[in-house]
Amino acid sequence: MSEPKPLGFDHAAAKVKTFPQTAGVYLMKDEAGRVIYVGKAKNLRSRAGSYFLKAASEDQRTANWIGEIADIDFLESESEVDALLMESRLIKDIQPKFNKDLKDDKTFPYLMITTRDEFPLVEVTREPRTKGVKLYGPFASAGALRGAIQVLQRIFKFRTCSLDISESSDQWKWFRPCLLASIQQCSAPCNFRIDKESYRRDIKRLQTFLDGGKKKLLNEMRDEMMAASKQVDFERAAVLRDEINMLERLEERGELDTHEQPEVFYIDPKKGLAGLRKVLDLPETPRVIEGVDIAHLGGGETVASLVQFIDGLPFKPGYRRFRIKDVDGIDDYRSIYEVVSRHFRRLSNENDSFPDILLIDGGKGQLGAAMAALRDQQIDPPTVISLAKRDEEIYRPGQSEPITLSRRAYALRLLQYVRDESHRFAQHYHHILRDKSTFR
Repeated sequence: MSEPKPLGFDHAAAKVKTFPQTAGVYLMKDEAGRVIYVGKAKNLRSRAGSYFLKAASEDQRTANWIGEIADIDFLESESEVDALLMESRLIKDIQPKFNKDLKDDKTFPYLMITTRDEFPLVEVTREPRTKGVKLYGPFASAGALRGAIQVLQRIFKFRTCSLDISESSDQWKWFRPCLLASIQQCSAPCNFRIDKESYRRDIKRLQTFLDGGKKKLLNEMRDEMMAASKQVDFERAAVLRDEINMLERLEERGELDTHEQPEVFYIDPKKGLAGLRKVLDLPETPRVIEGVDIAHLGGGETVASLVQFIDGLPFKPGYRRFRIKDVDGIDDYRSIYEVVSRHFRRLSNENDSFPDILLIDGGKGQLGAAMAALRDQQIDPPTVISLAKRDEEIYRPGQSEPITLSRRAYALRLLQYVRDESHRFAQHYHHILRDKSTFR
């Protein structure tokens, strides 16, 4: 009988090369077999293998503990979202010491469902309540958790706003739902588009999924779909069919990394939004911010980007690209006029919600072009502002003097984040078109 290979760092490094290239969770162990770190991965072999590269020994976040790795194992999952939930449960049960150390004593994020509300709210929080809620977590990555929520919200269409909605209050019949309802990502209980029983049924399904009951949930939904079909309720059957398809294709939709908050954005989004409400004298805290930027190709061709942030975080499905059609040569003012005209004309024609804030990259001239576009379209504008990059001054229509904030102000940092993201997205489109032109 051959002797078992001795455990150690080299043993683990060799073992990780045999891991599958699928989603799952990896578990780092010490010489005594104790789990010292748990992580999730979209690609187990690639992600877990990165800990055995030279860069990991030089990274201050990992350098002081990877030397204790003596063995490594994995658990496969059906999707990256499932891996995230599995990682959360394992961290909670095992409490590996280095998962905590890597957080620098910061509190972990939780997913919280307010079960006592008539229409339960789903949100990410680092300060969870102890009563009247159902908690899931802790999670190792707030960004990945928010990404998972965006993925799951497309299926279960729960609300993430903090409105105090009551079925007994008629005021909600005339309430205008936010953008999430327009893009079919919320069932809009704020406008009574769904009754309390149906909404809570969707929340119960979400909880079944979060508790690891995906197969059970799919079986229940298939039975309900067949029953609805037999009762000639084809509309309900079609909704269930689509939800079942999305659950079964969850692995294709679970691109959590695309939703993660960039590390350079080092502020609390909620504080940024609260700051904007105060600075801009808004009646309510804004939820949806859109940013517009212009980029120029060689030869005078112009492109534009529109990015969308919801609750202070990038919402990639709301991003848009534009090729400027009606402007010859380089003219930022007319380009902004065209983009704003086209975008808000579409929103108006399709009866979609407007953003709470429209941010234009530039100064007074760019802001004036945007306002002219809205005026000529006979559209009652949202809050429109521009951010001049040189001195980071905020311009508002009808005000000659700009608003100047401290460089440390949360509101300014949030606007800079939106502005920089719109610039990045415009430049990305510029590079795509340039590469196509070069190829031709």
